[in-house]
Amino acid sequence: MSVRALSSVAQPPDHVLVSSIPRPRGRDLSGPELQDFVAELAERPEAWIHLVKHDSTQRLYEELLSDEHLTAWLICWMDDHDTGFHDHDVSSGAVAVVSGAVREERLAIGGPPLDRAYSVGDSFHFSASDIHRVRHGGVDPAVTLHVYSPPLLRMGAYTVGADGVLARHPVASSEELRPLRQAG
Repeated sequence: MSVRALSSVAQPPDHVLVSSIPRPRGRDLSGPELQDFVAELAERPEAWIHLVKHDSTQRLYEELLSDEHLTAWLICWMDDHDTGFHDHDVSSGAVAVVSGAVREERLAIGGPPLDRAYSVGDSFHFSASDIHRVRHGGVDPAVTLHVYSPPLLRMGAYTVGADGVLARHPVASSEELRPLRQAG
């Protein structure tokens, strides 16, 4: 596997604390519900702050919670970290920025990607059908919290050919997303 998970030398994530955050139970969550949940998770650093660690060669991440309707992750970013364009298969998601800054670009038909910057305190959500990329967006290292419902199992990574044709490449959720190189 090309991704090295965060070392949790100090202690593992506090699954009890994370799972106690109020949310709808017994069903998958909508984008706005995920955004509410991730914003509340950001307000509880005692559940994840001890897991923050940065590596200039790759994003580092740690799963904070996983059940039948929701997964939550902590992801650490540095210069040049970039997911490339991707989707989340059948999972909707939300992101909260807890330190630093990230940029999100969403593919748009007939024009350049929609580009937004997010910094500490910001959050956003996306649907399963959104094709976007997230990349480090500042000078200081960044930390983001991500939640997905249903739990993220696979994704699609994209390339756009010189002829404008969009190509999807399946990716397991255990693989690190990186920009794909165009063929030929």
